[in-house]
Amino acid sequence: MSKEIVTHTELASPQYATPFVEDPALERRILRKVDIRLIPPLFIMYILNCLPGKDLDRNNIGNAKEAGMDVALNLSSSDYSLAVSIFFIGYLLLEVPSNMILSRTRPSLYLPGIMLVWGCLATAYTGVNTKGGLYALRFCLGLIEAGYFPGVLLFMSSWYKKDELARRFSIFYCASLVSGAVGGLIAGLIVDHMQNRGDLPAWKWLFLIEGVITIGCAFIAVLILPDFPATTKWLTDEEREYAIRRLQHDNTASRAGDITHLQSFLYALKDWRTWLFMIAQSLCTCAGTITYFIPTLLASLGYAGQNVQYMTIPIYMVALVIVLICCFSSDLQKERPKHIMVMASISTVSLIIVAAINNSKARYAFLTFGAAGIWCCSPMTLTYLSNTIYRPAEKRAVAIGFVNALANLSSVGSYIWPSSSAPQFIPGFAVSTALMFGCVITALLLMIFTKKYPYELTKDGGYEERVQLSEVGSVGEV
Repeated sequence: MSKEIVTHTELASPQYATPFVEDPALERRILRKVDIRLIPPLFIMYILNCLPGKDLDRNNIGNAKEAGMDVALNLSSSDYSLAVSIFFIGYLLLEVPSNMILSRTRPSLYLPGIMLVWGCLATAYTGVNTKGGLYALRFCLGLIEAGYFPGVLLFMSSWYKKDELARRFSIFYCASLVSGAVGGLIAGLIVDHMQNRGDLPAWKWLFLIEGVITIGCAFIAVLILPDFPATTKWLTDEEREYAIRRLQHDNTASRAGDITHLQSFLYALKDWRTWLFMIAQSLCTCAGTITYFIPTLLASLGYAGQNVQYMTIPIYMVALVIVLICCFSSDLQKERPKHIMVMASISTVSLIIVAAINNSKARYAFLTFGAAGIWCCSPMTLTYLSNTIYRPAEKRAVAIGFVNALANLSSVGSYIWPSSSAPQFIPGFAVSTALMFGCVITALLLMIFTKKYPYELTKDGGYEERVQLSEVGSVGEV
């Protein structure tokens, strides 16, 4: 396939080279079409991504552990932590290259293609009978899934303006919370009714059922997902041009292919903003390893059997509501860092309370708010990154992939929850509290420095282009 075929162009046609004039009615019509085509399929795809892959490891590998996987594979506490962590080695290796490829190819084929492969790998859990096999499969899943989550953020930022992105990305991100609730419900039902059916233990049925569903949905997603605004056929010519120009006006669009892969990689790494965002995202991602141990924490509160899975549902549902409220508020107020600071502070206080008290019901309640604060900070930070390093498209792609990849490497934080620290789990809660307080500090630093050194005044931010256009305009007036 030639470069001309796969490279998308986000520039308006010459006949539309007049000053941009907003058309609210046309914009609403475009957004309705785009929302219907993007949000539902991406949401469902991420639910399934959270079941057999990375976020399943936050949800279903925890559910599978409680369903008997640890006994069947003879997993110690450190073995389980290694199984959780090894995924992110593969994830780190391919996340940036995957985003670089996505910026120059067709999302409607690339993202479902990733989904198809991870669905096949999920069904392969049925053949895992040793801890070595589990480690190998988890590593392969990391390689394959590396491109999906950051790829979706890049994809969505190519369709939505800065003040439209957070609420929509939050809806997508909440799929991981829905999967936590649905995964708990499914796991409870499978443990109750599928144990040793067809000579398979319940935890293998857990992966097999969800893997088969994932494969089927991958083929459907190919028929629904669009590509980029300039190459989308279900928009009229007027809608397509307006969709491109409104992003240009918002300083979000750029021509993909103007710089090489190496240049985009170096531009992103030389920008101090990339590194500060990486630190911020790493803190909340490392704190987010609490997600892998939600079923274990609930077991320490006195819940047993299928009740462990069922009691995860309220935690994820409350978090879903809080995440949506926070991200919608952020978009409507066109503000990111203060929202991050508020939610990180709530999480910090809640986790301290969980570690300090013994009442099971109170610990359950504050665990819910502590986890919700962590889950709010992650999508907010990534949206803040996409809004800040908004162009060139390739640099944005590398920055998103690089930040998310290194942040996920911090998931070695799964080792801070050893089973020997039950039932209080003081090491885990103490480290998570410190990490969330760090989120408050990094959000404050980002707010200060991005205001002091605006990205739009840099070369990559388009400053020189605006100066040249201003000079051309001045000559034209003379």
